[in-house]
Amino acid sequence: MSDIRTIYVGRKPVHVYVAAVLHAMLAGDREVELVARGNAIRTAIDTAEICRRRNGHIAGMLPAEMNNKGVEIGTEKVEMEDTTRIMSFIKIQLEGVGDFPSEEE
Repeated sequence: MSDIRTIYVGRKPVHVYVAAVLHAMLAGDREVELVARGNAIRTAIDTAEICRRRNGHIAGMLPAEMNNKGVEIGTEKVEMEDTTRIMSFIKIQLEGVGDFPSEEE
């Protein structure tokens, strides 16, 4: 079994990360993990929900069923230039089950 593909979520628009999930699934990784810290947590949650509901043109090309396999939340110390900050993080695991939709749909 291969490692889970990790997608780091940052400041880009949500559809960029939905497309990253789709590309990972098309490449054969049926399990992906979205990882975000701080303000990007909202974007990670939005990405997971759009993928899970297969909402929109890009997400509509995902496998027939998208399952949330688990969510982990916590805090971690992050070294900055001259200080250490404590930041919240979230890790969301998604699994694609079933076939990809055909092009006729």
